[in-house]
Amino acid sequence: MNILKFFTAGSVDDGKSTLIGRLLYDTDSILADQLEAIQNANRKNDDGTVDLAILTDGLRAEREQGITIDVAYKYFQTAKRKFIIADTPGHIQYTRNMVTGASTANLAIILIDARNGVVEQTIRHSYLVSLLGIKQVVVAINKMDMVDYSETVFDAITQKYKSLAEELKLDQVTYIPVSALKGDNIVHSSERMHWYQGASLLQFLETVDTTVQQQSDKARMPVQWVIRPQTDELHDYRGYAGRIASGTFKVGDQITVLPSGASSTISKIEFFDKELSEATSGQSVTVHLATDVDISRGDTLVNSSAMPQESKLIEADLCWMDTKALDTSITYLLQHNSKLTKCKVAEVIYKVDINNLEKQSADEFKLNDIGRVVLKTADQLPFDFYDENKANGSAILIDSRTNLTVGATMFRAIG
Repeated sequence: MNILKFFTAGSVDDGKSTLIGRLLYDTDSILADQLEAIQNANRKNDDGTVDLAILTDGLRAEREQGITIDVAYKYFQTAKRKFIIADTPGHIQYTRNMVTGASTANLAIILIDARNGVVEQTIRHSYLVSLLGIKQVVVAINKMDMVDYSETVFDAITQKYKSLAEELKLDQVTYIPVSALKGDNIVHSSERMHWYQGASLLQFLETVDTTVQQQSDKARMPVQWVIRPQTDELHDYRGYAGRIASGTFKVGDQITVLPSGASSTISKIEFFDKELSEATSGQSVTVHLATDVDISRGDTLVNSSAMPQESKLIEADLCWMDTKALDTSITYLLQHNSKLTKCKVAEVIYKVDINNLEKQSADEFKLNDIGRVVLKTADQLPFDFYDENKANGSAILIDSRTNLTVGATMFRAIG
């Protein structure tokens, strides 16, 4: 049974937390003590029913204010699939939290209030979805109960969003009219919208195919540990442990070690106490090579037939996550998989005004700003472009003075 990771995005009060609560409630995925707690909670809907948004409100401030501040992760499963949900904030000041929750998702659910249609935050979040390379998008037009389940309203919003999707090159978009409050088209098909013949939200999530975007022919394994027991029993043992970031490695494959450029052949792949003939992305394994090669933590094993880019100058999209503005005069740390290297932002090419998607020249980069920069690293990095291989095409910026993560980067082709 495979796992689908998805997140919800949308403007404030569009109903993201309520939608997730409804999914959990209607699939019987709530524990008895949780159900009792929300039934006893003070927050109720206007009709006296339980406010299901409470299920994802982990912070006291969220429960008191009725808003989402931090990313909340929820887990449930049906007979067909397991799910990991990230409930992300809608407020503009929490854009960095949304980027964090969306970074590992296979699918995005963008909620639109049927009364308001496409608004500024819809554009902002759709742009972030495009930026993060999330291929599958569900536009859930929510609160259909408040517009009398009107097909005309649904069609008008759909047409408006299609223009935005075309501009952002989002080509796998599914539109579903829902009411998270009433449960229409969330788990079960709605009888109140007979004009809609498509699947309910859960039915779509159970069947959507995301395997293509999870795979890559670019085999990459950042080395996290060199295993050398040096005991009498394992005197000649030399293994390279790590988690395969992308692609597949097989015994007999010709590999190259970067940045040194040394080459060898895979002689054995170990997974706990088993030997494998091949290992694929997501698996943590120990790789043995046919020849002794000088390899250290931070090096990367790649298949020699699909070499990555290598450079000290990298053009990247940057999402700034710190309350302190970007300072191009100081040296940051860049964490790229297991490799940590010193880094400076050599140039700010532009900043994106997400309200209208225009690229602007920028003298400063502040909290939640997004744009394109040039990174200059102390060490040469083996990387892929983010559009081609997310796992090896992204990194985080760290302030060496505070050890705080200050930025998320996605490597792009120059120009």
